[in-house]
Amino acid sequence: MNKTYEAKDIQVLEGLDAVRMRPGMYIGTTGRTGLHHLLWEIVDNAVDEASNGFADRVSVTLHKDGSVTVSDNGRGIPVDEHPQLKISGVEVVFTQLHAGGKFNNENYAFSGGLHGVGASVTNALSSWLTVNVKKDGSEYVQHFHSPVDEHGKVLSGVPKDHLTKVGQTTEHGSTITFLADARVFKNIQMDYDIIHKRIKELAFLNKGITFVLTDERADDDDGNVRTETFCYNGGLKDFVLYLNENKAPLHLNPLYWSGKNDTLQLEFAFQYTTNYTENLISYVNNIPTGEGGMHETGLKTAMTKVFNDYARSKGFLKAKDENLLGEDFREGITLVMSVKMANVQFEGQTKTKLGNVEAKIACEALATDAFTELLAKNGADAETIIKKSIASAKVREAARKAKEVTRQKNSIFNSTLVGKLASCTGRDASKNELFIVEGDSAGGSAKQARNRRFQAILPLRGKPLNAERKRIDQVLANEEIRSLINALDTGIGEEDFNIDDLKYDKIIILSDADQDGAHIRAILLTFFFRYMRELITDGHVYIGMPPLYKISKKDKVRYAYDDYELQEIVGEFGRGYDLQRYKGLGEMNAEQLWETTMNPETRTLMRVTIEDFSEAERMVTTLMGDEIDARKAYITENADFNKDTDALFNKLV
Repeated sequence: MNKTYEAKDIQVLEGLDAVRMRPGMYIGTTGRTGLHHLLWEIVDNAVDEASNGFADRVSVTLHKDGSVTVSDNGRGIPVDEHPQLKISGVEVVFTQLHAGGKFNNENYAFSGGLHGVGASVTNALSSWLTVNVKKDGSEYVQHFHSPVDEHGKVLSGVPKDHLTKVGQTTEHGSTITFLADARVFKNIQMDYDIIHKRIKELAFLNKGITFVLTDERADDDDGNVRTETFCYNGGLKDFVLYLNENKAPLHLNPLYWSGKNDTLQLEFAFQYTTNYTENLISYVNNIPTGEGGMHETGLKTAMTKVFNDYARSKGFLKAKDENLLGEDFREGITLVMSVKMANVQFEGQTKTKLGNVEAKIACEALATDAFTELLAKNGADAETIIKKSIASAKVREAARKAKEVTRQKNSIFNSTLVGKLASCTGRDASKNELFIVEGDSAGGSAKQARNRRFQAILPLRGKPLNAERKRIDQVLANEEIRSLINALDTGIGEEDFNIDDLKYDKIIILSDADQDGAHIRAILLTFFFRYMRELITDGHVYIGMPPLYKISKKDKVRYAYDDYELQEIVGEFGRGYDLQRYKGLGEMNAEQLWETTMNPETRTLMRVTIEDFSEAERMVTTLMGDEIDARKAYITENADFNKDTDALFNKLV
C-alpha cells in the first residue's frame, strides 16, 4: 500500500453539477436523514483514515450556530497541486463529485466513504465550509461558501479563497467545519441522539480508536458542555455485550475471531442468550448491511456445517439423527460480523445488501476455520450451544407441525378469517393496502370508509401476543397472529417466508392515539421485526396517522394532526370555531375516516424504517423483553410524566 497520500492519487469521476438543484439524487432527502448524510460523508472519511491505520482519534463537535466540526489525526487531505486539474488536493476533494483516493486500493485497502457521494456534496449543500489541514509540518486553511450571484443563482460550494499556508505545526490531520444550508434543509439542527448512536457504533467497530462527541448547544448536569468519549478495546466483543445487556447469557464471555484472506478481512463475535430469536448484525467497511448479503450467507453456511460436524463428532447427534438446520443453531444468538474489503457492491431496496459473490466464498472459507477453532477451544461453551440448538430443533419441529395443522385447517380457518378480513376486490398486489385496525368498532367504520377496490381491513379483536417473549410455536398458537399471517400470505420463518407472495404493497397499522393503541403498534412492529423483517426493510409497513382534532367554523372544516397544527388553524379561523378532539377511531364516521386517514390523496402515513439495526435490536429487547428494570429505567428517562395532553385542548375549547 502507498503510504504517501498526494493530489496525484485523487481520481475525478465527474463534476459537481446539479447537486443543489436535485439534492435528493445525492443524499436521498432534504429531511432529517439527508441533513445527517452531510455529516456522515465527512465522518466516513475520518473513520477511513483510522480504519486503515493512519489515525487513532476522531472528534465531532456540534456548535451553537448549527455548524459541525469533524476532526481526525490522520495524514491530512493532500495539499499539493493535482496534476490534471492544477488546483490543490483540498479543492479537488471539496469541489469535484466522487473525487477521492479510494477508487483504487493503493491509499485505502477499504473505505466506507466510497459508499457515499463524497465530501463535495457536503460542501455543495452548505452555507459555508472551512477546511484545516495539518500535514508535513505545515498548517493550511481554505474556505468555501455558497453565495448568490447577480442573477440570483446560488453558486454551490465555490472557493472563497485559495488554500493558504497559515503556520507551522508538529500535528497532522484534517478538520472540517460546515453549516448546512437553510435554503436546502427546513431544519439545520443536527440531532444529538442520532449522532450519538452512530458514533458509538463506529467506536465498537473500530477497536481502540477514540471517538469524542461534543455538543456545545447543551450543558450537562454540572453546567459544562456535554462531551462523551467512546473507545472500546474489546471491539466487537464489547458490542455484543452491549446488545445483550438486558438478556440472560448462556455463556459469560462472547466468542471472538478475526482473520483474512486475499479477498477480505473478517471479524466477528457472538454470545448465546435464553432468547428465542436470532440477532445477526453485519457491517461492510463500517457500513451497516441491514438487508444482509453474500457475507452473511457465507458465514451462516459455514456455521451450519461446522456445528453439525461438531455435534456428530461429540456424540450429540447420532447416526440416525438428521442434521440440524441453520436456524436451530442461530436461535438465541447475538452475532456481530464486520467485513473489510475493496470494490464493494451494494444492492437491495435501501442499498444495504452486499452483492459481491466473492464475499460469500471468502467468508465461508474463513468462517469454517473460525468456528472449527472456536468450538475446539471452548468445549464447555460449545456443549451448551449444541444442547440449546437441539432443543431449538424440537421446538421448530413442533412449530412445523403447528403450521401443517394450520394449512390443513385453511379452508376452515379461512372461513373464520373471512368474518374478520374484509378483503379488497383488486388482484394487483402492488396497488393493494391492508389496514390492521384496533377493535370491531373502528373496524366497522374502516370497512364502511374504505375503497373496496384496493383496501382491505383486518380488525384485531384482542391484543396480539408479544413475540419477543414467546417461542415460535407459542406465537403461531395466537389467533390474532395467525389471522395476520394468513391475510399477508407470505408464510413465516426462514423456511417459509416469501415476500413475493405478499398480497398487499402497504400494510398500515391503524390504532387509537392512546396507550392501548401505542401498545398494539409496539406488539405488531415487534412481530414484524422478529419474524417478517423484510416487510420493514422493503418499505411495506406504515403507521396510519388519524387526526387528533377537528376544527369547524360555518362551512369550513379542517383537521389537525398535532398541537402545532391545531394552533396554526385556530389562528387562521379566529373566534367562533368549534373544536372536537378525537380519542379513538370509532369517534369518526366513515366519511371523516376516509377523508382524514384512508384517502391516499389526503391522508398522512408514516413509513416504518430501520435506520440503525443494532439500536433497533436493543430497543425491542428493552421495551418488549423480560427485563422489567431495564424497561422501567428507559421509560423513566424518556417519558414526560408531567405533560398534560389535554392542556392545549382545554385552553382553546
